[in-house]
Amino acid sequence: MLGGLAALIVSSPGWDEVKRTFFSWEHFKDSFPGILEAFWLDVRLFVVVEVIVLVLGLGVAIVRITGAPALFPLRMLAVVFTDVMRGVPVILVIYLIGFGVPALGIAPDWLTEDPVYLGGIALVLCYTAYVAEVYRAGLDSVHPSQRAAALAVGLTGMQAMRHVLVPQAVRRVLPPLLNDFISLQKDVALVAVLGVVEAFRQAQIDASRDFNYTPLVAAALLYIAVTIPLARILDRQQARARRRTGQVMSV
Repeated sequence: MLGGLAALIVSSPGWDEVKRTFFSWEHFKDSFPGILEAFWLDVRLFVVVEVIVLVLGLGVAIVRITGAPALFPLRMLAVVFTDVMRGVPVILVIYLIGFGVPALGIAPDWLTEDPVYLGGIALVLCYTAYVAEVYRAGLDSVHPSQRAAALAVGLTGMQAMRHVLVPQAVRRVLPPLLNDFISLQKDVALVAVLGVVEAFRQAQIDASRDFNYTPLVAAALLYIAVTIPLARILDRQQARARRRTGQVMSV
């Protein structure tokens, strides 16, 4: 099927023009070093945002599942936060944070002078809401008997959460967490709307200079080079976990 589709594309009347416009080796060689250098900004921003989101998302999820009456205001705040942040497109949040915070005139200079910080904050807000719901689903999936058993052996409620519930929940939600972080790795490119020259923006600049879209293909290859290894690593971890538990996947 793929071979037939490839043959159809290559034999189409406009293939030569498409090849010159999107797959020019000369343009690829000229633009790739600059795009690769800009891509390191994507990687650094992605890693920092991911670490922060993992911590904040877990905190929001724990607040949402707690039944303590004293935490009711925090619980309602967490509900409103997740509903709003998941309901607004990421690019709109980046616009609101990136241009709205400097306009207030109350933020420190180091924050407003570099749009990378503002874009990172916007991504943290959006993805914390998504990851919090993933964590919450994982925590809800742990049978209540696990907490009861932890309390029975003398652990406090917080110790049971830390040592029993959270480890089990995290193992169960690794696949959806990976999906969220693959999306995050791609959405980092959205900070370009604030004037940040990352890989996608550098590719746009090169493409507009030469009226050739090969630089965009080069940028896409870099994103794929990060995404696919992440997926394979998780597949291997899940396979090892199934072997340890004696589970066999049916075909």
